[in-house]
Formats: sequence, C-alpha cells, structure tokens
Amino acid sequence: MRALFWLLDSAISLYVWALIIAAVLSLLLAFNVLDSRNRFVWAVADFFYRVTEPVLRPIRRRLPDLGGVDLSPLVVILVLQALRIFLATTLAPALGVYAY
Repeated sequence: MRALFWLLDSAISLYVWALIIAAVLSLLLAFNVLDSRNRFVWAVADFFYRVTEPVLRPIRRRLPDLGGVDLSPLVVILVLQALRIFLATTLAPALGVYAY
C-alpha cells in the first residue's frame, strides 16, 4: 500500500513539473526565443501540449478572460498540490500508511 501512495505522489509531482515546463515552453515559443520550425523543439512542444492540454482545456473554459494571461496551469498546480497534501495528511494515516 505504501508503494501505491509513493507511486501516486510521484505521478502527481511529475505532472506538476510537466505543467511548469509546458508553460515556460509556450512562453518561449510565443516570444520567439525558440524556433518552432526546429523539428526537436516542435516535437518537445507537441509532447507537452498533448500531455497537459486535456487537463488545462476545461479549466480555461471556466476561468474568466484576463486579456491573454493564462492562469489555468497555476490553478491545476494548486489543485494537485492540495491533493498531495490531502493524500499525505488525511488518507494515508487513516489507512495506516505513512506517505513519507
């Protein structure tokens, strides 16, 4: 059971990092710091877009329009961190498994 909690915590942590990388990558592409015509840059950007967009799209639809500022990665990261805290402090001790 402890391994399951560790796996879930690690998956959440990796997804948070994927969200951060995707947000930074989109900014670098938007300001032409990275060339999207480069095959490697395009492949990396496409990967992170496909990994993060299914979660970000519903959040974007519910957030108000802030004039081009996308806060959906921040909202998803906050929710995921709250889930990690909930798992570590409430659910794991209730099941007799300690997360750390």
